[in-house]
Amino acid sequence: MRKFIDLSLPIMDTPPGFFPASEITRVTHEESAKKRMVDWNLPDGFFPDNKLAGYEILKLNSHAGTHFDAPWHYGPISMGKPARTIDHVPLEWCYSDGVVLDFRHINVGERITAAQVKEALEKINYKLKPLDIVLIRTDASKHYPEPDYNSMHPGMSKESTFWLIEQGIKVMGIDAWGWDRPNKYDLEEGRRGVKGQFWQAHIAGRAMEYCHMENLINLDLIPKPYGFTVVAFPISIVKGSAGWVRAVAIVEE
Repeated sequence: MRKFIDLSLPIMDTPPGFFPASEITRVTHEESAKKRMVDWNLPDGFFPDNKLAGYEILKLNSHAGTHFDAPWHYGPISMGKPARTIDHVPLEWCYSDGVVLDFRHINVGERITAAQVKEALEKINYKLKPLDIVLIRTDASKHYPEPDYNSMHPGMSKESTFWLIEQGIKVMGIDAWGWDRPNKYDLEEGRRGVKGQFWQAHIAGRAMEYCHMENLINLDLIPKPYGFTVVAFPISIVKGSAGWVRAVAIVEE
């Protein structure tokens, strides 16, 4: 028996002011028929019951909902070469054994250190191997899409991100708005003259290539910290900095 656990938010209309926004225009079957009768110069009643295909028109950022960031998002150069866009991320990176690390005890606004990552691995008695997909659990996703959702999580640090990459990890993910701690903390420091801290875990990808997923959900539903598979193929957007992803955990029961 296999259990499939959806780790992805559905694309939805977001509340006013939410960033990044998603807007969905829904075209009914009747509206679709009327439009095509005009476009194609057809008589009334041409389509059965005057209905045709319903569809949706979406206006959304490539970082809306659950998404998969490509190295190009962090900067134009990664490891001294042009950074990969989402359409060039190897699919081999996106299907592998998963590991959930629990950081619910880390306070909102704090950075998760390399030592804390190692401690979390020791706690579950697991040694990372290349191409494992590491999932960072904060439970911040339970607040999506509340107005302050983007400020409700701890984030990864440059050193912890580097350490995971050094273990051969290419894809990581977090159940929160961002991989780094909330922007407001770095912005407050910046206004006090502290430099070089903003977006540090993202910018780590300029020196060492990796990808991460943001806005994951349901990490609490995965029944064990490892011994499951993660499938996370991003939508291929030509020259895209990210792609929407339907991430799924597959657990053998």
